Amino acid sequence: MDDLYREQIIDHYKNPRMRGTLEPHDYSYSDDNPVCGDHLRIDLRVDETGRITEAAFDGEGCAISQASADLLVESVVGKTLEEVKQLSKDDVLELLGIELGPVRLKCALLSLKVLKAGVYGLEELEEELV
Repeated sequence: MDDLYREQIIDHYKNPRMRGTLEPHDYSYSDDNPVCGDHLRIDLRVDETGRITEAAFDGEGCAISQASADLLVESVVGKTLEEVKQLSKDDVLELLGIELGPVRLKCALLSLKVLKAGVYGLEELEEELV
């Protein structure tokens, strides 16, 4: 079964379904994993009820970080912002379907960090603090 999930990760890395940017967007955030240099940006469009109608990611990095972003972004379309706020590392790991060591775990969870930072509006908060 592990091989099936590994093939899924490679497929989402080589053929991402959700790669791109959304202009205009309602929420956007980007961040890096300083340990390995992975970079991700996630954009969201949200309707008047707080439900995500469109999502996209862009960035560079290893197969785990890029596949994780693609799978996560794909999974949030149709969810509410409140549902996204409840997502956990276990949700991301379930999407990936394989065990990861500590270094690869940071790669896999970068997408969750970026998604939640965007939803919570950390970019706006950072701008206010400057």
